[in-house]
Amino acid sequence: MKNFRLTTFLTSNVTGIDNESLNLLFDKCSLKKYKGGEYLIQPDENCQHSFFVEKGLLRQYAIDKKGKEHTIQFAPEGWLMTDRESVFFSEPSKYYIQAIEDSTVLMIEPKVFEALAKENKSFQRFNNRLLQNHIRQLQYRINLLLSATAEERYLDFIKTYPDILLRVPQTMVATYLGIAPESLSRVRKNLANKSS
Repeated sequence: MKNFRLTTFLTSNVTGIDNESLNLLFDKCSLKKYKGGEYLIQPDENCQHSFFVEKGLLRQYAIDKKGKEHTIQFAPEGWLMTDRESVFFSEPSKYYIQAIEDSTVLMIEPKVFEALAKENKSFQRFNNRLLQNHIRQLQYRINLLLSATAEERYLDFIKTYPDILLRVPQTMVATYLGIAPESLSRVRKNLANKSS
């Protein structure tokens, strides 16, 4: 069995998944390396994979008509990222998925997860739970953007991504929070003053 982070991710979450199933999964996945700044997908391309980050850091973002960036999510090691709308509805992507650092990514086709779910009921439940958790997180994030203060959003960001602040420019964090970089600087300064 191949020693990937995905192996640990699956064996710690899926009861009864065996080495044969894992080897079958990995035989149908490809491992790809990206340099920092390279794109996995760009708008108008069809996304055909889920991306599991073995090493490095990915970001999914969009650019609006005024040229402003909006970061949807980050994916550090051990996280999955994809454009679900493009993958599952065969529509051109509206998003960029970019490697922020040199990254090693397992490329997983949706049919591979579907085949594994048919063979293993525990994996099927796990896969459904992943989807429901993704929807829950999106709803929570929408609610934060609509109703929380910049400070509350920043504190939630730190909780969600505890090590990202040291790995990405402040401007990217600001685009995730939906605020200007200057506002983020003020938030950080205010929090520092409160804790001193």
